[in-house]
Amino acid sequence: MHGLINRAIQCFVTDSYGADKWVEATRFADMDFVEFEAMLIYDDDITPKLLDAISNILNRPRSDVMEDMGTYLVSHPNVEALRRLLRFGGVTFVEFLHSLDDLPDRARLAVSDLNLPRIELRDHSPTHFSLICESPIDGYGHVMMGILRTMADDYGALALLEHTGSGNGIETISVTLVETEFAAGRAFDLGARAS
Repeated sequence: MHGLINRAIQCFVTDSYGADKWVEATRFADMDFVEFEAMLIYDDDITPKLLDAISNILNRPRSDVMEDMGTYLVSHPNVEALRRLLRFGGVTFVEFLHSLDDLPDRARLAVSDLNLPRIELRDHSPTHFSLICESPIDGYGHVMMGILRTMADDYGALALLEHTGSGNGIETISVTLVETEFAAGRAFDLGARAS
């Protein structure tokens, strides 16, 4: 597993629950280190054990933890760049949904050896979609649920999301768009501003 993914998990736990919880989770997962290097590749077995450890330490279902992680990835100030990258997917939430098919390829433009799970959007009607997530990590669909909830709010859209099942490394999310302009969306400028 790419270090960027494991590092994102580390930042999520540290920023949300504190460094002590992170260290506790690494010990629970029988890791002999506590810091991930973003550009290294780690054994694929580490990530699921770590996610289970975090779930146990926090006494929360793994699916809930993973959805919170998805929310974190696009809402926390420390990872603002990811939100900006996703907003380049379209002017509306529907355009954003259609851009998700290309997300793994766009990520590889930035980091050539980063392999994100395959994502496929299926249109059932102008307001109903299915997002198919194929990943070796069980629960990746829940990460996408957190991302989609937050991005819908970001665009000012009201969307109902439901994780409709998983099996054989494939998870499905049902997306029903109730209102495209439910609320004012979060401001977004193409150019980053210097602070």
